[in-house]
Order: sequence, then C-alpha cells, then structure tokens
Amino acid sequence: MKKNSLFIALFAALATLSLACSNGSGESTTPMVASSADIKPALQSMTADGLLQHTKVLSSDEYEGRAPGTKGEELTVSYLTEQFKRLGLKPGNPDGTYTQKVPLVGFKAESSASFNAAGKKMDLEFPNDYVAVSRRFIPEVKVENSDIVFVGYGVVAPEYGWNDYKDVDVKGKTIVMLVNDPAIPDPNDPSKLDEKMFKGQAMTYYGRWTYKYEIASEKGAAAAIIVHETGPAGYPYEVVSGSFGRENFDIQTPDKNMNRVAVESWITLDQAKRLFSASGKDFDSLKKEALKKDFKPVALGATASFNVKNTLREVASQNVAAKLEGADPKLKDEYVIYTAHWDHLGRDEKLTGDQIFNGALDNASGTAGLLMLAEAYTKLKPPPSRSILFLAVTAEEKGLLGAKFYANNPLYPLERTLANINMDGVNQWGRTKDMVVIGYGNSTLDDILEKAAKGQGRTLAPDAEPEKGFFYRSDHFEFAKQGVPALYTDSGVNYIDKPAGYGQQKRDEYTTRDYHKVSDEIKNDWDLGGAVEDLQLLFEVGYQVASGDKYPEWKPGTEFKAKREEMLKGIQ
Repeated sequence: MKKNSLFIALFAALATLSLACSNGSGESTTPMVASSADIKPALQSMTADGLLQHTKVLSSDEYEGRAPGTKGEELTVSYLTEQFKRLGLKPGNPDGTYTQKVPLVGFKAESSASFNAAGKKMDLEFPNDYVAVSRRFIPEVKVENSDIVFVGYGVVAPEYGWNDYKDVDVKGKTIVMLVNDPAIPDPNDPSKLDEKMFKGQAMTYYGRWTYKYEIASEKGAAAAIIVHETGPAGYPYEVVSGSFGRENFDIQTPDKNMNRVAVESWITLDQAKRLFSASGKDFDSLKKEALKKDFKPVALGATASFNVKNTLREVASQNVAAKLEGADPKLKDEYVIYTAHWDHLGRDEKLTGDQIFNGALDNASGTAGLLMLAEAYTKLKPPPSRSILFLAVTAEEKGLLGAKFYANNPLYPLERTLANINMDGVNQWGRTKDMVVIGYGNSTLDDILEKAAKGQGRTLAPDAEPEKGFFYRSDHFEFAKQGVPALYTDSGVNYIDKPAGYGQQKRDEYTTRDYHKVSDEIKNDWDLGGAVEDLQLLFEVGYQVASGDKYPEWKPGTEFKAKREEMLKGIQ
C-alpha cells in the first residue's frame, strides 16, 4: 500500500481545516486547528496487522462463535475490557465499569394456526404455510376467532399523507399486511416508482417488518400477519421460516412485553390468496387498491385463531463500553459514539464436522476495527473537544438488541450524542477507489465523509440495493430511530488493480458461501489494506464532529429528522 501519498494528501487537507468547538446552541468556544502533527500518530496506529490480530482472537474456535450468554460471551467481554484498559481508556459506564448489563429473554415457539372463512376451517401447516411467535414473555398465548382485517401495507406516514388504518378500529382483531413500502408508480413514468413517495425504489422504515409489528401493537391488534412475497421482501420465505422456527431473543421488560401484539406471523403468498378467495375477495385487486391514499381497511368476513406456546429462558448479556474524555470542559459531556456488534451465532452441536460459527467478517472484523479506532484516539494530544464512546454491543444477530437497549437506556443523554458511527464487517479484499454509504444522503455526516474521502482520492457510492433496506438492519439504526444522526458504511466495489466487477463478485461469493455459515473464517486471500483506509475515514468523520462547531443533522425527507429536532429543542 502506498501509505505515504495517502497521508500527505490527507494531512494537507486537514492542515487547512479550522474546526471550531461549540455547545448545542451553536455558541463558539476556542477554535481548534487540526494539523498533520495532531493526527498523524493516530492514523498511523491503525494497521492491517493489528486489525488481523484482533480478528484472529475474536473469531478463534476458543471463542465458540461469540453467542450471547455463553462462554464465548465471557471471553469476548473479557478481551474487549482488557484491551480498553490497556489503552488507558476510562470505563464507559458512569458506574465505573466497562460493561452495561443487557437483560435478554430467549424464547422458542411452538404454534398452531387456522382461519375460518365462509364457515369452513383452514388449518395452516407450520412452517410451510406460516410462522408465528409471541414476544410476550408468558408460557402460552391464544387468539381465538379474531376478525381478520386487510390493512394494505399497514403504514401510518403523516409526512406522505398516508394512513392505512383510517376510520377503522383494529383493536382485538387480526390484521393482514403487505410486505415493504407502498410501491407508488411515478405519475409521469409508470415504469418507475415515485421518488416523492416512500423514497421510490429505496425502502423506508415503514416497509421494514419490524415497523409493521410495532404499529400493530400501537393499534391494539390481537395478531399481525405479513404476507411474504420474495420480490418486495428481498429474501425467500425460507429465510423467514428459518428465523422464526428457532430460538429468538428480546429484551426483558417489566411488563413482560404485554404491550406487544400477542402474535407476530408471516404467511406465504399462496395461503394469503387462498384466504382471500375463501372470503370472497380477490387478493391481487385489493393489493392494487392498497396503493391509493384513499384506501381503507377491508374486513374479510373471516376469523383467525392462533395458539403459541413459549419455551422461555433468561439470558444475562452485556454491552462493552470505554470512554475517551473530551478536552474541552464545556463540551466533554457531549459524545460521538462508535459501535460494532461483538456477537455472532455461536455453535450448533447438531452439525457434523465444524460446529462453530466463527463470524470472522461478521463481526469480529468490525469489533477489531472498533479497537483500532479506540487506540488511534488515544494517540491524539490533546484529545478532541468532545468525548468519544467506544461501544461493542451484544445480540445484533438476535435483532439489534444490544444497540436497542443502549438507545432506550443510554449511558449518556441522546440529546448530547452528536453522532453514531457503526461498523459491521470490514473490507477484506484490498484497496478501493470508492466507499459505499448505506442510506447515502440521509445526514450531513455523509458530507463530512465525502470531503475526507477526497483527501484519499476516493469517492462515495450509494448502496446498489436500497430496496433491501440494509440501513435498517444494523446497530446504527437503533440510534437513528431515536433521532441520533448515524453513519453506516460498507466496502467499496471499485477495487484498485482489479478487473471491473471484482468487488461485486467477491461480495456475492461471501454472501453465498460464508454469510452466517461456519465457513466465515479468516481466509488466506484477505488484504486488509483497504479496511485500514476505510477506518481512517471513519476516524476523521468522528474527529471532525467531536471537534466541530455544529451538530450533524438529518437531511429533509428522512424519517428521523422531526424526532431529532424535537429532541434538541430543550438544549438550544
């Protein structure tokens, strides 16, 4: 790697950059000038060898796949804590420890389900026809003869003038919803989607299955059913049935999640059409009607019954947190948070041969990147004005639960948290000319990253598959959901000295061969030079935010802008 030219370009850019510190109201304090002497030791401390060594430890067989509540968690939390202490970082928890307890519940469901339409009972076969779970932490949940209502996409989006529940009370009823966002055609070109409605081709949070169950809970529904369709879902039904058919996890709550919709279910498209037909309705026609703003829920004149039996167990897990205190007495109580999830899938003793899901890329590598960034910040003399929190979260693979717990129980106020920068896997195939931003254009953090990338002679690229909703599938989203501007990047695809298409080829190979498989291990062809350059960019973004004169902002049209603006009213 030609590091010298990279450093010269980056330092030249930074040497001319004046970064003024401020409080939340925009009141300036003493300007701070970033020079090459300030950050050179920090950038140089991040190396491919260091990144590889941390990844080797965390993805070793000894760590048994780093599943929450196992020996693997104990070893991982111990290793991360030791590394943070070695770097001289302060405990990230105000109680004086390096951990935040995350109380989880594991639950595995056995269920039965049936519909009754026109006086005829339709028994459903698990998991071929449907899957169902209850996130209420009680041994058994029953929904009996609940009226079924089709609610289109199940979306309430005031900013788009959209309400799929208008004039209908679904409390105590079973609602059936379509997957993804409403796919509204462009009035000027019906072959395309309307970019002014639900971001066109890109998925918004309203299209995410988690949102649909959340709104069902708010509306008081007894059960919520999503109709699976591979195209708009972005994955086959087997992904759903495989996930819902195993033990799942959620966060312990005082009310045992009794405020959640009692049953969360998916059904296949064939079974949905069968139900609608038996109810005297045409599924395809109603699906078209659901694309109109004036759509109203349709009672099917049928009922649903579910019986879900839960096997429950409590799991005590932990986030790991370390802090670099800011240098400015007026600003050190404001934070930039770097995150990476330390967990993976553990081991499966039912397998013959290799049983350990090592999760080398996902996400031992991202956790190693977090340690590299932590070390880099300790090289700064002085530190940035604001504090930096390095947060390794648990149970991402179980539904972003560690990040969700922190976002709902923050160690430091979210209104004083300027940004979250998240890492979920690093680039293991060499240097690139670009860097992919998941959710590109959502916040002003992208603008800071773009300027930093120019210093490396690189460009930014948006996610090539925005319809799959990757922005909502990693830990940063739990911060975004609470209003905190979040940055989530992915490896570039335009590799230096590699043929066109090489990046997509390697990405597809990983997805097919290694993603969530026991084969996700360190490979002989790994080249972490590109990962180091990516980390240097993430360092610069965090450094500028922590030293700058302005809070990052969500851009107009994002789902999170209003919540952030409301959050900041109290401090401005």
